[in-house]
Amino acid sequence: MTRSATLRAAGVAIATLARVGLGVLWIGEALVKWQAGFGRSDILLVVSSTGQNPRVPDFYSFFTQNVLGAVPDLFGFAVPLIEFGLGVLLVLGAFTLPVALASAAELINYWFADQLITQYPIMMGLSIVVATFSRSASRLSLTELVLRRVPWAPSEAVRRWL
Repeated sequence: MTRSATLRAAGVAIATLARVGLGVLWIGEALVKWQAGFGRSDILLVVSSTGQNPRVPDFYSFFTQNVLGAVPDLFGFAVPLIEFGLGVLLVLGAFTLPVALASAAELINYWFADQLITQYPIMMGLSIVVATFSRSASRLSLTELVLRRVPWAPSEAVRRWL
């Protein structure tokens, strides 16, 4: 194996581990919420805390008051479901780039709400690695397996988003 092939294989391994690790962390987040009975009251707590917290940007307070607060039952159900979905898609390697970007967006959403826990910076770092190296991160994935079986070959630009 040449040096460049070895480096390429190492990059694929590292990016894949970052993708799967991020997925496992998202699944863990969802499971913790489901086990704790996350729901309406948790969303209403976020709505209340963002309205009174000077570290929360005004636009985000407006969002929590008028969107989250309008349908707390829906968001109480949807938040852990979104986290679980992100995790499963990442572990499988389906739509790696858009899911990594959605992961980063979800974490930014939590930071705007001043919901800071230890693993969120780690998860953001992994999201950035997976998004930046999405082609390497998806080389060992469900998407790659499916694409090998289709009779047409999508362009590299399209593959990047899968």
